[in-house]
Amino acid sequence: VQLQASGGGSVQAGGSLRLSCAASRSIFSINATGWYRQVPGKQRESVAVLIETTTGDTTVYADSVKDRFIISRDNAKNTGYLQMNSLKPEDTGVYYCNWHAWVTELTGPENYWGQGTQVTVSS
Repeated sequence: VQLQASGGGSVQAGGSLRLSCAASRSIFSINATGWYRQVPGKQRESVAVLIETTTGDTTVYADSVKDRFIISRDNAKNTGYLQMNSLKPEDTGVYYCNWHAWVTELTGPENYWGQGTQVTVSS
């Protein structure tokens, strides 16, 4: 399966963007979906993760984006989202989506990465 990330762009501080991550096919089972950010010279860091459990979904956000970003997924559309509000210059980076999923019931769980989408926030 391929993940296609989109929705990045250039905005001023205080603005909003919504990133999308579309899978190229339907997925048998998803364990977790996440968004990661990378800036030059630094390691890729987790921004938001949506974990499926037997009792429901759990979300985990980096402290720097809590109360500003919302991660979600539409299983019917095989698409994940990251709604980013009140953007700050320090949110600038390349955002990658990641799915930990079973593509089919036979493949076993694997990690899949999207190609990255640039987000630039100016002050």
